[in-house]
Amino acid sequence: MANQRMVLLELELTGFKGARNFKLDSAGGADLDIFGENAAGKTTLFDAFTWLKFDKDSQNKKDFNIKTLDTAGNVEQSGANHEVRAVLQINGKRVELRKVFREKWSKKRGSAVAEFTGHETDYFIDGVPVKKGEFTAYVDGIMKEDLFKLLTSPTFFNEQLKWQDRRKKLLEVCGDMSDADVIAGNDQLAELPAILGDRSIEDQRKVIAAKRAEINKEIEKIPTRIDEVNRSFPDLPTHSEDMLDQQIEALKGRIAAKEAEQQRIESGGELAAKQKRVVEIEGELLQIKNEAQAGVLDELSAKRRAVDELRRKAQDIEFELYTIQRQVDKNESLTKEREAEAEKLRAEWRKVDAETFDGHSHATDCPTCGQALPEERIAEAHEKAKQVFNVSKSDRKEKIFIRGKTAADEAERLKAANVGLLSKFEDMQTRLQGARGAVAFGETELEEISPAPDFMTNPAYKAKLEEKAAIESEITGLRSSSQSAIADVRIQLAKLRTEVEAQERNKAKFGQINAAKQRIADLKAEERQLATAYEQLERELFLTEEFIQTKVQLLEERINSKFRYARFKLFETQINGGLAECCETLYNGVPYSDMNNAARINVGLDIINTLSEHYGFTAPIFIDNAEAVTDLAQTRGQQIRLIVSKGDKKLRVVPANNQEAI
Repeated sequence: MANQRMVLLELELTGFKGARNFKLDSAGGADLDIFGENAAGKTTLFDAFTWLKFDKDSQNKKDFNIKTLDTAGNVEQSGANHEVRAVLQINGKRVELRKVFREKWSKKRGSAVAEFTGHETDYFIDGVPVKKGEFTAYVDGIMKEDLFKLLTSPTFFNEQLKWQDRRKKLLEVCGDMSDADVIAGNDQLAELPAILGDRSIEDQRKVIAAKRAEINKEIEKIPTRIDEVNRSFPDLPTHSEDMLDQQIEALKGRIAAKEAEQQRIESGGELAAKQKRVVEIEGELLQIKNEAQAGVLDELSAKRRAVDELRRKAQDIEFELYTIQRQVDKNESLTKEREAEAEKLRAEWRKVDAETFDGHSHATDCPTCGQALPEERIAEAHEKAKQVFNVSKSDRKEKIFIRGKTAADEAERLKAANVGLLSKFEDMQTRLQGARGAVAFGETELEEISPAPDFMTNPAYKAKLEEKAAIESEITGLRSSSQSAIADVRIQLAKLRTEVEAQERNKAKFGQINAAKQRIADLKAEERQLATAYEQLERELFLTEEFIQTKVQLLEERINSKFRYARFKLFETQINGGLAECCETLYNGVPYSDMNNAARINVGLDIINTLSEHYGFTAPIFIDNAEAVTDLAQTRGQQIRLIVSKGDKKLRVVPANNQEAI
């Protein structure tokens, strides 16, 4: 649709929103001034034009009443048609579009009066009736609805589009800027690509915010941690660490001397010899026990193996009996199935055998002409049919007989097999009884073998026990004389060891103090590292904000350069200093919401000029309240100015002064 131009040649309304019969003629596509008092029907012309194309009024509303209403709000004339016809010129080609909205009245069966049953719409292109889909496709082929409304209404862009859609449309027309373009436009952003990596600006700002919050939390915790370490400092010992080491070493020397003294007392010469002999006797007693138990254990092990073998044989016989029983049960079940099958086949054979030939089952008329066949042909057909019947009957009986005999033979075979299996089962039961008896006898012999012999009946064992008892009695006598001296040494050793533990606890305090000091140093180093990381994040945050500011400036400059009057604010500064996307139209710094009607109309016309140039299409522009503008902006498209004029109770159409198109 590049470089296309649409002008409105004629617009005719019949019964549309109070316009009973009105025809607008632009004298070949000239700009028009249409005068009329308030409610005279000026906006109705624009509503009719948009309804004809898109089933919506000029305010983009689909549900609006196109019928003529009286002062009470009721339909003035029931059954009347409501029609809009427009003649357009598109690139010099004349096109006529017409749409008729009418009531549908139908008579029910048995009723003489027609009843209202709804509405229907008729569509015409150049006078030819078409379906709605064809009409819509044709209009879309000229220009899409959203683009048409942008190019025909000065208020549509700013008042009907959401700000997100306005922003998207501007970026579509003027082109968005890539991150690389923005970075190239500001030398301060040279290091930003390395910081971003594969992330977008927004994602990087989220990462920075999360990291800053995390670092802040850690920095806030460090003074508390240092304070906790300071409070955990132990009291300093009265002596230095070196002096404590000397005292501990001296005490350990005294303990070693006392331990040596204790050992000398406990290891007197005769006492040590007698204790040694007790140990030797205990070894000799153990050897006697082992030798006596070895023979009994060998006999017990052999008998256990023999009993286990008897049990295994009995289990093998039990399993074989179980297998035979399962086979017998299976054979009996199969025998019953085969006998039932054989009996069923006997009945089937008897049924087939009883069948007789039906002489009337063949045709007696010619299949071609339908006349009765000659007697000789009928007899021949009869005999042939009988032969076929007899052969089929004989064949079926033979097949049934073979299947029945097979089933009966199988049943007999299974019965014979079970006879042999039951005989074998009885033999195996006898063998099982014998095997179980052998197991019981072996278990009885096993219980009679004693695994623990009576060593006291062994003379050598008894003599060794008596010798051990005599030596132990002598040891007790020797110990009683040195017991008092050993007790004194032990008391002195306990005191020395307690003193060493106390001094070592004092020494440990120096380690705790050093560890605490190191912990404080580590926390301060961590605090410096966190501060450095926070500063780096602040630097990265500054660069992202500088990027956004640069993008704002470059993007707004690029977009604003496309327009004569309109300027656009695409970002707004938030309370926290960040930037949020927006799209606000400005004129001389005044937001659209605060502009007067004249500024809104001229800004809207300026936007239409830029959009028309971008899309290569100009369309008729309906300018409502045009009387508010003393110096109306020129446009490439045909202007239809709707002007409030006191005294013009009916619409008055006047060709506008010729103006040089911009």
